[in-house]
Amino acid sequence: MAETTASLKRAIPILRMFDVAKAREFYLDYLGFSVDFEHRFNENAPLFMGISRVDVTLFLSEHHVDRTPGTHVIIQMDGVDALHAELAAKKYRYMNPGIQTQEWGTRDLSVVDPFNNQIVFSERIE
Repeated sequence: MAETTASLKRAIPILRMFDVAKAREFYLDYLGFSVDFEHRFNENAPLFMGISRVDVTLFLSEHHVDRTPGTHVIIQMDGVDALHAELAAKKYRYMNPGIQTQEWGTRDLSVVDPFNNQIVFSERIE
């Protein structure tokens, strides 16, 4: 009998949101993600939404069982300077992040969404 091995693919964080319009403004307009899907059990139910940008997928949820805000997500990437320039050009009124060089060998661009979830775009220093 052939032995099978587990093959882990990726993790998809679920981030709590409380206002769909603010979530769209931040994640779609500012960060440049696109909507993959939206789901409600009925028209009055909380929204569960999948978004992505290139190879990164995030789930955003209004469901109370999807925990509290304040999640911290690190997204490993290349081109943090280009992302910084892209975000600065958008002149988003609630955020003007900078790049911080970390002692552990990364350059990080940190943003906080309207629901206190922190996303760090992290590039390894060669």
